[in-house]
Amino acid sequence: QVQLVESGGGSVQAGGSLRLACTPSRNVFSTYTLAWFRQAPGKEREGIAQINSEDTTVYADSVKGRFTISKDNAKNILYLQMNSLRPEDTAMYFCAAAPWVSYDLEKNEYNNWGQGTQVTVSS
Repeated sequence: QVQLVESGGGSVQAGGSLRLACTPSRNVFSTYTLAWFRQAPGKEREGIAQINSEDTTVYADSVKGRFTISKDNAKNILYLQMNSLRPEDTAMYFCAAAPWVSYDLEKNEYNNWGQGTQVTVSS
C-alpha cells in the first residue's frame, strides 16, 4: 500500500493556473503508474492525466493541451500543472497510484488514493 497526500488546490479565476502536488509515502515512481482524477458534485470520478514508470503520459480530451502531469524523482512529488482553467474544471482532485494499469485513466484500476484537494474556478 502507498499513502498519498495532495496539496495545492484553491480558488482561481477562469484563465488562471494552479499546480497540484502529490507526495507518496514511499518512492514508487520507478515501479508504479500514477494518475490524477477529479470528481465534481453529482458526477462520477474521472481520470484526467496518467504517467507510468517509463514517463509515458495519457490525458483526457477535456484537459489535453491545458494540463501537464510530471514527476520529480529527487523530491518524490507528482505534479499536475493546470493552465487556462475553466469553471467546468471545478472539482475535488485526487492522486492515485497502482503497480500496473491495464486500462488508462480507469478508476477501478487504481488501489491507492489520496484524500483529495479542492479546485474551484470562478467565471
